Amino acid sequence: MPPVEGVEQILAHIPALRRYARLLAGDAASADDLVQDTLERACVKWSLWKPGTALRAWLMTLMHNLYLNRVRSQGRDDDHDVLDESSGPSHEPLALAPDLMDLERALAQLSPTLRTALLLVSVEEYTYAEAAQILQIPIGTVMSRLHRAREAVRLSMEGAVHAVAPAPLHLVKR
Repeated sequence: MPPVEGVEQILAHIPALRRYARLLAGDAASADDLVQDTLERACVKWSLWKPGTALRAWLMTLMHNLYLNRVRSQGRDDDHDVLDESSGPSHEPLALAPDLMDLERALAQLSPTLRTALLLVSVEEYTYAEAAQILQIPIGTVMSRLHRAREAVRLSMEGAVHAVAPAPLHLVKR
């Protein structure tokens, strides 16, 4: 169990943990469970944290590992990124527009490995090196996952624009 000053240090990081968990888990209830489990794990494993190192990064690593354990136990992640998870075209293009334009849903469509890399660098503002340390992978892998995640979100958002935007006049058959 952490000493009182350790608990105070952990408490200062709860907003960042909640934000990251919400984006990882996709819903408030699962995110709250993930934060709770992370805080519990931090208390149990407190002796493993080295004073003078980044507590927030250590907590994010705990959360990331807990999240991956959950995903694996649900049988949805085999540690391989899926390159194309898109479904076929809808019979009504405008029916998908609200879903495609929603950034949160675009993030939810990413594989867990791509989503965590994107969230750590883009939302939590970790450097590539810090994200690599948290995820316990090489920095090049972080860069690759980040590129693929950004591209997938861009394509998802671009697809929403194309689904809603009318065709240019020179392409319309008369």
